[in-house]
Amino acid sequence: MIFNSFDFIIFFIIVVFLHYTLPHKFRWIMLLIASCIFYMCWRPELILLLLFSTFVNWGISLLIDKHRDKAKGLLILSLIINFGLLFVFKYMMFINHTFMDIYNYFGWEYPINDFNIILPMGISFYTFQAASYTIDIYWDGYKPEKNYFKFTLFITFFPQLVAGPIERADRLLGQLFTVKKINVNNFTEGIKLMIMGYFKKIVIADRAAMLVDTVFNNCREYNGMAFIIAALFFSFQIYGDFSGYSDIARGCAKILGIDLMYNFDKPYFSKSIKEFWRRWHISLSTWIRDYIYIPLGGSRCSRERKYFNLMVTFLASGLWHGANWTYVLWGGIHGMFQVIGDIKNTFMPRMDNFVVNFFRIIITFLLVAFAWIFFRANTISDAFYIVGHLFNDIGRITDAQYIYEMFNNFGLQLFEILLVAGAILILMLSEMISYKSEDIDKFMDKVPFVFRFAYYYVLVIIIFGIGVFSGGGQFIYFQF
Repeated sequence: MIFNSFDFIIFFIIVVFLHYTLPHKFRWIMLLIASCIFYMCWRPELILLLLFSTFVNWGISLLIDKHRDKAKGLLILSLIINFGLLFVFKYMMFINHTFMDIYNYFGWEYPINDFNIILPMGISFYTFQAASYTIDIYWDGYKPEKNYFKFTLFITFFPQLVAGPIERADRLLGQLFTVKKINVNNFTEGIKLMIMGYFKKIVIADRAAMLVDTVFNNCREYNGMAFIIAALFFSFQIYGDFSGYSDIARGCAKILGIDLMYNFDKPYFSKSIKEFWRRWHISLSTWIRDYIYIPLGGSRCSRERKYFNLMVTFLASGLWHGANWTYVLWGGIHGMFQVIGDIKNTFMPRMDNFVVNFFRIIITFLLVAFAWIFFRANTISDAFYIVGHLFNDIGRITDAQYIYEMFNNFGLQLFEILLVAGAILILMLSEMISYKSEDIDKFMDKVPFVFRFAYYYVLVIIIFGIGVFSGGGQFIYFQF
C-alpha cells in the first residue's frame, strides 16, 4: 500500500474515523494494528522480521536500563543484531556480487552461486530508528518503554514506517499515547501538507521519472545535453518524490494529532554543500551526525582527522542509501565536496551579499545535480559514461533540428516536459517566497484567505488535471 493509491486513501479515512471515535485507551492499539496492516499489504511474512527487530531492541533496552554495569556489552549486542539483519537482507547479495565480479575479472571460478534475498521495505529506516532508541538509553539514560506493544507502535507508526522521517523516542513516543481531540487546525494543516506532497509526487516526480528513466536506462543511446537535462530532471524527481513522501507522512500524522519532524528545508536554495546537508533529509543527516560523525571525533580534532571523519560519514551515508557502488561513490563525492568547501573557507573570506549568494546557490545546486548522476546511474560504468559525454554536443546547442529531435526522444511529449518544468517553477517560486518560513503552509497562513484558498485550489486542480495516476510508481526511498 502506497500513499499515491486509492487503497491508501480509503485506509487512512477509516483510521482517522476510528482514531477519533474509539475510547482513548484503545486508540494506540488501533494504530498499531493499522500500522501492521499497512506494512503487511506489501509482503505479509516480512512483518515477522519487523516484529523481531522491535522485540530485540525493546528487550535489550530494558536490560541496559536495569544492568548499567553490563550496558556497554548489551549495546554492542543490539547493534550487532540490528546491523547484522541490515547486512544480511540489504548487503549480502551486494558483497557476493562484488566478489563474483573480482573472481570473474581474474578468470577464477567463484565458489558461491548467485542467490536472491528479498529486501524488506523500509528496513534501513526502521533499523536506524530502533538503533537510535537503544543508543539513547545507553548514552542519555532515557527511560525505556516497558510495554512491548507501545514500543512497537513507536517503530511501526505507519506514516513514517517505510521512508521516514527517522524519529527519536523523545519526540514521537510520548505523542502516540496522549489524549487527542478533533482539532480543525490539525485537519487543515494536515490536508495542506498532503496536497503539497501529492503535488510534488504525482505532478513533478512521477512525470519527470518517465524522462529520467528513458535516458538513464538507455544511456548509450544519448549524448551531451540529453544527460544534462535528465540530471536536472532527476534532481527535481528525487526531491519531489522524497520530500513529497515526507509531506504526506507529516500531513497524515498531523490529522491524527501527531507532529513528525520537519525533514526538508528548501535544500535547493542552499549556499554550500554543508548547508545542503542541513536542509536535505534532515532526520538522516542528524542521525549520521549524532551517531557516526560526532563519535568519530567530529570537528573537535586535527584538520586531517576532521576530513577523515567527514569522508567516513558520507561514505556510510552513501552505503545506507543502497547496496551498489554507485551510492558509495555518490557519498564519497559529497564527502569530497565538504572537504574542499572547508579548505576553501579557510583561505577565502566569506562574502555575504545578494549577488554572491545567488551564484553560491546556483553553484551548489549544479554540484548536487552532478552528484545525483552517480546516485541514479544503474552502474559505475554508466555513471562515468554519462559524465564523460556531458558536453559532447555542446557545439550543437544552436542546431534547432538537433534540439527538436532530442526532445522528441525523451519518452515524453514536448508539452509534458513543459508541464513538469512549469510545476517545478511553481514549487521553486513557492519555496523562494516562503524561504524564511519553515513550511510553505506556515507562510500561507499569514497571507489573506483568498490568496491562500486560491493557491491550494490551483494545486488541487493541477494534481487532478495533470497528475500521473495510472503510471506512477512507488516512492524511490522505499527501496532503502
